[in-house]
Amino acid sequence: MSDIDLVQMWDLSERVAIVTGASSGFGARFTRVLAAAGAHVVAAARRLDRLEALAAEMPSVVPFRCDVADDTQCRALVDHALERFGRVDILVNNAGLSDAPDRADQEDPSRFREVIEVNLNAPFVLSSLVAPSMIAQGSGSIVNVTSVHGFVASAPNNQAAYVASKGGLNNLTRELALQWAKTGIRVNAIAPGYFETELTAEMFSPDSNGLSWITRNTPMRRAGREGELDGALLFLASDASSYCTGQVVTVDGGWTAR
Repeated sequence: MSDIDLVQMWDLSERVAIVTGASSGFGARFTRVLAAAGAHVVAAARRLDRLEALAAEMPSVVPFRCDVADDTQCRALVDHALERFGRVDILVNNAGLSDAPDRADQEDPSRFREVIEVNLNAPFVLSSLVAPSMIAQGSGSIVNVTSVHGFVASAPNNQAAYVASKGGLNNLTRELALQWAKTGIRVNAIAPGYFETELTAEMFSPDSNGLSWITRNTPMRRAGREGELDGALLFLASDASSYCTGQVVTVDGGWTAR
C-alpha cells in the first residue's frame, strides 16, 4: 500500500486555474475550493468588487474583470493568466445565464442568443484559447458546468435557451474531449441539479412554491447543499481523474435517474 498517495492525488499545489462567473454562487465556491487545494486561481466575472473581496480572503486568488460574451475580453483573461503564471492547468467554464420565465413563443430572440453566447459559445472560445498552452505542456483539465437540464426539459419552467445551451455544452464537452484526448487535455463536465444560487434564487424564495416542487420531484427529497459539488470539482480538476475525459458527472439527488 506504500505506493498509494491519496493526498497527492487530489493536491493542486502550484496549479493555475481560471474560473469564470466567480463573483457569486458556484463560481465563488469553486474559486475557494481550488485555492484551498493549493491552486493559484484567476477569478473572472463582470463584478470586479466581488472578485476583489474574494481575493482579500485568499491571497492565491487573482481577480480579473471579464465579460465572457466578449471574445476580446476572453483572450485578455487567458493572456493575463499566462503572463502572470506562465501556464494554465485548469479551466472551469462556470459563467451562465437563464432565460426564465418566458415561454418560447413569447421570448425575444435576442435573449435566446444572449444565453447561448454566455452558456455555450464562451466555453468554446475559452477552451480554444487555453488549449494551445495545455497542448504545449502536455496536460490540462477543462471542467464545464452544465445542468441536469442538459439532459431533460425544464418543464414546468420555461427555459428554452438555457436547456438548449446546456445540452449543447454536454456534447461540446464530449467533442472537445475526443479532439484533444491524445494531447493530455481532459475535458469533462459537472451537471448540477437544483442548488440555491443567484440564478435559482426566485425558486427558493419563501413566497414561491419552487422549493416544495424541487423537494417533491428530487428522489433524495431535498435540494443540493453548499459544498456538495466540491468533490466532483476536485475529482475532475485533479490527477484523481487522470483517465477520465468526455464525461458529464451529474450531482442532482437522483433527478436524471427518474
